[in-house]
Formats: sequence, C-alpha cells, structure tokens
Amino acid sequence: MEGVDPKDPSCVHSSDELLEVIGKVGFLPLFANEVPGFSVENMTDPGCWWNGDPETDPWEWRGILARTGKVAYGKFFHNKAGFVSKRWFPEFANFRRDGYDFDARYDDGKAGRKEKLIMDLFWPEEGEIWDSPVKTSMYSNEVKDLAGFGKNGEKGFEGTCTKLQMSSYLTVKDFRPRQNKKGEEYGWAVAIYTLPEYLWGYEYVTRCYKESPEDSHKKIISQIRKHFRSDEKLIRKVL
Repeated sequence: MEGVDPKDPSCVHSSDELLEVIGKVGFLPLFANEVPGFSVENMTDPGCWWNGDPETDPWEWRGILARTGKVAYGKFFHNKAGFVSKRWFPEFANFRRDGYDFDARYDDGKAGRKEKLIMDLFWPEEGEIWDSPVKTSMYSNEVKDLAGFGKNGEKGFEGTCTKLQMSSYLTVKDFRPRQNKKGEEYGWAVAIYTLPEYLWGYEYVTRCYKESPEDSHKKIISQIRKHFRSDEKLIRKVL
C-alpha cells in the first residue's frame, strides 16, 4: 500500500482527523488513484490498515465516519469507495444525477430495471412524504433479497448497487453485523444502505438542481484542485 510514515506531520492518525480533512477538501477516495495524494490511503500509516482497532485502523473509520451524518460514504469515485462531505454533497448529486430524481431518471430511460428494483424499496410511495417512509435503511443482504436478487433471482446485485452509488442515489449509512430472528448480531459487519435524502433531507440534497450539472462539475474540480495540484484530466477521470 501507499501511505506516509506515522511520524510525518501530514499523517492522519484518527477518524476525527480524517473527518476534519474530508470537511476541508469535500471529497476523498478511500484508496490511491490517478491523482497523487488524493486518498485516505495516501494520508495514513500503511501498517495500520486492517489491524481491527477502530482507534487506528482506517478501514474501521469508514463506519465511524458514516455514522456521524457529516459525510456520505459509498462507491463514488470510478466505481470505488470514498467520502463526500455534507457541505459538498448537493453539488455532487446535481452533477451525478444530471438534475434528475430517480423516478424521473427511470421514466426517461436513463436508469435500468434492476436499479429500480432496489430504489423501490426506499423511495416514498405516492402519497408518502420523505420524513415518514416505512423503510429508511436496510442491511445489504436484506436489500438483495427484497429486491429479488436472491437465489435463482436477478443477477448483478453488487454492480447495480455500485451504479446507484455512482449516480449518488444510494449511500452507506453504517456497517453492522447482521441480526437473527431474536435480534442477536452475528457474523461479519455488512453495509447498511440508505438514501442521502434520509440522511439530510430531500430539500437539502436537491438544492443545487437549479444549477446546470456542468457548473456543479466545474465547482467540484476547482475545489479538489485547491488541495491537490493535479492535472485536470486526471481529476475528471477519478470523478
């Protein structure tokens, strides 16, 4: 892995420090990419990854930061994981959604049937309002089964979830072990999916729809270049 010496002043040592960095930059992929330095991996001690200690393990910080409600976490960067701050998410959503709510996107043929199977589990039904749906978050395995991707069902569940995250409609709220019928946790932690609208409200997430998606794109690139003096073409590739 890439990374920095833990004694280097630039090294990020805790989830709190990482949250501060994301708040300042606005966007941060989890792993190294085409833009030098532009990732959690590049900012942390490579010897701390996957040690299982939430105090020092950047892998564990994903869930810690997702639970704060101050960032969105998901596969946002070239189909790979990373963070977007609450401050910058409306611009990000406008750019990625091209100004479409999901139902309108689907009606215009810009989203597929498999994506709709998943979004129908979360999207308010006609007559419902955003702050009172039956379900606001679900375990990834629950989403898979309810959307019909279980055994002998639809194929490509992970890829479909990635598409929805890349288009900013789906995000990860937490990572927790699954629960049995008695409510007891078991096994490895899995992703808890939700919509950004349930984290921050529909009006907040969509407040940049009045701008052109290209204007939002330019703002995002400009913001990243303030902190990472990379070729614009490389930043566009990561985005």
